[in-house]
Amino acid sequence: MEEPALTATAQIQVRFSEVDSMRIVWHGEYVRYFEDGREAFGRKYAGLGYLDIYEAGYTAPIVDLKLHYLRPLALNETAIIEVRYLRDEAAKLRFDYIVRRDKDGEIAALGSSVQVFVDEKGDLSLNTPQFYETWKERWLTK
Repeated sequence: MEEPALTATAQIQVRFSEVDSMRIVWHGEYVRYFEDGREAFGRKYAGLGYLDIYEAGYTAPIVDLKLHYLRPLALNETAIIEVRYLRDEAAKLRFDYIVRRDKDGEIAALGSSVQVFVDEKGDLSLNTPQFYETWKERWLTK
């Protein structure tokens, strides 16, 4: 994994609705855990939350998502999702994810995502939006 510029964590407890008949987390839930992590990241580093992006006139759809399962999470286990923001000069957001079981620190899953900026007309932004430049100046120059 690439060295992150910023990190944040989120904690979740596996709910009954997230497990399959074997009482382990259904594979699709990990994508939701990544989103829980991105939301925690947006709260920690103000200005990059979903509503911040929307209020600036953009959305940030995911265009690439990777997920590697290593160990299962089970019903009622607590997991820590570490979100790692990766620097990029292009008009996109890149994150890596590490999902660990809280009880022993074992890695349950690894992942990454790429998001792009789409303006209110639905056009892909090839240039970095001003609000994102301002955010980077605030959080990445310290």
